[in-house]
Amino acid sequence: MADFDNELDASGLNCPLPILRAKKTLAGMDSGKVLRIVATDPGSVKDFEAFAKQTGNELMDSGEEGGKFVFRIKKA
Repeated sequence: MADFDNELDASGLNCPLPILRAKKTLAGMDSGKVLRIVATDPGSVKDFEAFAKQTGNELMDSGEEGGKFVFRIKKA
C-alpha cells in the first residue's frame, strides 16, 4: 500500500510551477490526505519548506530518488 494518496509529477518544471501545481492539487484533496511530489528543480527543496510553513500543511519528508527530489505533504 502506498504511503500517499495522490501524486504530482512536477519533473522538468521550474520555480514557481511545482509549488503552484502542488497548491492546486492540494486544494482538491481532503484534510489529512498526503500528496507526493516529484520535482527536478533543486530550488524546490527550499520552496516546499517555505510553502508548508506558509500554508500550514505538513511537510512530512523530503529526499532524493534517482536524481529527483521527492516530497510528501499532508494537507492541514
